[in-house]
Amino acid sequence: MKTGLIVVCGATATGKSSLGLQLAQRLNTVIISADSRQVYQDFNIGTAKPSLEEQNLVPHYLIDICHPTETLTLADYQEKVQRIIKYSLSIPLLVGGTGLYLDSITKGLKIPRVSPQPNLRRQLEAYSQQERYGFLQQVDAKSCEKIHYHDEIRTIRALEVYYVTGKPISEQQGENPPLYPILQIGLYCDRDAIHQRIEKRTKIMIEMGLVEETENLINKYGVDLPLLNTLGYGEIKQYLQGEISLSEAEELIVIHTRQFAKRQRTWFKANKNIIWFNADSPNLREEVWNLINNY
Repeated sequence: MKTGLIVVCGATATGKSSLGLQLAQRLNTVIISADSRQVYQDFNIGTAKPSLEEQNLVPHYLIDICHPTETLTLADYQEKVQRIIKYSLSIPLLVGGTGLYLDSITKGLKIPRVSPQPNLRRQLEAYSQQERYGFLQQVDAKSCEKIHYHDEIRTIRALEVYYVTGKPISEQQGENPPLYPILQIGLYCDRDAIHQRIEKRTKIMIEMGLVEETENLINKYGVDLPLLNTLGYGEIKQYLQGEISLSEAEELIVIHTRQFAKRQRTWFKANKNIIWFNADSPNLREEVWNLINNY
């Protein structure tokens, strides 16, 4: 039994999945997805989920494990990945671009085991953000140092944890890094290259049937399903509802994906343990392979 982990991360459209697949085949190991939307069934094209053919080439974990109406918490994700790593007979690859998923494993984030509380959240949502933030300042001033005044999601989550456990979320957080070695590989592109990649991938997704997939999802789960408001699906939903044209939807997907990629780059930039490679390097595979051999 070998204990360790290889991470392949980076912004969207940098080729993480392709590199991960090739490395996993060469290493005769498995891939663990670090994508917060690929865990959901039926959301395939818009999440750039590995095809069934690709999944048959290499065992993939944490793909299609949740019904779209369910919620996979960060704590749930962390627990599942840690179990896979623990019992893996090889060094697995953790591949994806969801920064919080990756940090939960590589940094060993301590996560309060509090599942979403729908009734409590509805009560909190009845107040303004100003009032909610005021509540948080009273019960957990330390969290307010990290949570922005206008961050509604994290404010509600912090209050939720406090009211369920009776303890501030700031006292329940922290890091407990794993003892096994971790090699973190990052892929980057220059600004023009990533923009071209995003435009190309958006066109391919639409050609593959993103409109039809979104329409089927609406018919199956209802137009109010939260996942249908996420990147790619939200814009196509606007098109299907007659609010914008298909070309406008495509343009919006490109714009929003660029913005998303920029946020991802900012997130990963803070991680000094990532070793970066240019995704457009003609020798990318061998450069990464040499690093792994040395590791």
